[in-house]
Order: sequence, then structure tokens, then C-alpha cells
Amino acid sequence: MIDVEGVEIRWNGHDGFRFDLKDNKRKIYVDPYKLISGYNHKNDADIILISHNHFDHLSVEDINKIINKNTRIYCAEECLDSLKKNYPQNDITVLKPGETRKLEDGITITSVESYNTNKDFHPKKDEKIGFLIKMNNNLTIYHTGDTDIIPEMEKVDTDILLIPVSGTYVMTAQEAIKATNEIIKPKKLAIPMHYGSIVGSVKDAEEFCKNVNVCKTVMLEIE
Repeated sequence: MIDVEGVEIRWNGHDGFRFDLKDNKRKIYVDPYKLISGYNHKNDADIILISHNHFDHLSVEDINKIINKNTRIYCAEECLDSLKKNYPQNDITVLKPGETRKLEDGITITSVESYNTNKDFHPKKDEKIGFLIKMNNNLTIYHTGDTDIIPEMEKVDTDILLIPVSGTYVMTAQEAIKATNEIIKPKKLAIPMHYGSIVGSVKDAEEFCKNVNVCKTVMLEIE
């Protein structure tokens, strides 16, 4: 866990993260997958963000551990049918790429394009998304989703970057370094993700952290 200006950031493994906002006690989860046993029956999520419908991002088994009747879900359109079927009692909002929702608790969620440019796992036409999350203390976190380097990254302004490094389905560590240093340029921190579970290794994350020079980096332990 790392605390950045009152927001506790926990990596749940793969592309999964949990953000705890200290001032208003809100808990936000992104793409929960293979959550450790400590999350069993936790059911404490205020907001769940789902970037796309692949099994390692939309995992009903893991959502069941953290969802409650008041949890709000924001997702790509391709996730809607599955989520409505499993959670008919919950408020579920589809976000098309580029759409913004301002929540009453001071949080703003903007969906960001997320797609492959040289492979076919995440085609642009599917409208899979990443998330730009602005907290009520004005800290902004950019979770890229499963993506390659794309032109839309040039318009992103963020404090913290969560970016894949494994290659195969997403960008490689070298591509992630380029995206971070030359395009996105986060102001405070970059955190590698999408390694150590399905594809990618700790070495990919280490390479990323060693070569990013525009901001601090950190490799988080799964928790």
C-alpha cells in the first residue's frame, strides 16, 4: 500500500486496485480479480469500475466478495448484460469512451479509450475503456485498462499512472516506459500492473521502474 495525499492505493494483483479515500471513507475498486482471502465477505465497495468483459477484469466471483446493495458500478458497455444479470439490485452505469460522471461525493470518473494497435485482443471498435478518476482532494489517477500506446493518451492529465507492462495482450515494459516518459508524463507517481498473474513477470515491472524518469515509481505487493 502507498498513501498519496490521503488516498491509500492497494494493488490487488493483475490490473486490480483498491483506492481508500481517508476524508470521506469511500472505497473504489477497479477490475477485481483473484482477490486474496482477506476480501472474502468484505462487501465494502462504494464504487466498482470494470474496464472490459474479459474474465480477468469482469470476475463475478471476485465482485461478489466486495459488492453490497449500495455499490455503484461503472463499466464498458460490453459488460452491461453480465453485470445486470448478476446484480439487478445495483446502480450500473455504462461509460462510452470519453464520457464523464460527477458523483455527489466529490469524485469524478472519466472513461478513456483503451485498445490495441498491433494485436487483436482489445479492438478499438469494442469500446473497452480505462478510467481517469479525480478524487475530491483533486488527486487524479489514470488506470489505462488493457491497452497499447494510443494517441488518446496525449490528452490525459494525471498525477498517478497505473500502466500494463507485460506485453502479449498489452504494451511491453519498453512501450510502457515510452508512454510514461514521453506521452502521459504523470506528475507524481507511476505504478506497473498486468504482470505476475496471467502473463508478465516481476522483471517487466522492475525494468519499467528502473527506466521511468519523469516521476517516482513503485512496485506494490499484492494485498
